[in-house]
Amino acid sequence: MGVPEIKAIRTVARTRFFRIEELDLRFANGVERTYERLPGAGSAAVIVVPVTAHGDILLIREYCAGFHECQLTLVKGAGEPGEALEDAACRELKEEIGHGARDVRFIKRVNIAPGHMGFTINVMLAFDLFPESLPGDEPEPPEVVPWPFARLDELLHGPDFREARAIAALTLCRPLIEEYLRTRQPARAN
Repeated sequence: MGVPEIKAIRTVARTRFFRIEELDLRFANGVERTYERLPGAGSAAVIVVPVTAHGDILLIREYCAGFHECQLTLVKGAGEPGEALEDAACRELKEEIGHGARDVRFIKRVNIAPGHMGFTINVMLAFDLFPESLPGDEPEPPEVVPWPFARLDELLHGPDFREARAIAALTLCRPLIEEYLRTRQPARAN
């Protein structure tokens, strides 16, 4: 299967944050269709899994307009123009949970609903946290919810944690967190 030929692109709606396009396409078998999409734009976004030295994942509870409710999730946000992903992750941590991180690792870029949207988010893992705050852009600061890594399955399967990006990020980071916590365990005395 190949990528279809684009015959025309039209912007059909625009808001402060989004643009909706129609794509007139011709597929290799001659079938023509019109698709609608939200094309990607702006700076790279990050979603961050912050892990404390005690083995807690620092979650946030924040307002989510799409569902008009508060949901338990991970720190995330858009990078500034020219900002490295690691710097964007550290800044978002300071804005949303009042901590920076000395060890920030890129894990994977993931697509969000690629059938209709051109958006991606970069999964980042953060260790060696330290207290430091920056003013955020949220109308109210998110509630910080420490969650023990030892209870990760309870979080992933529980009713309060439903955001697919956050579930994917934790699943991708799980083996690295396990290794990090295993190497930090003090040796047992015989």
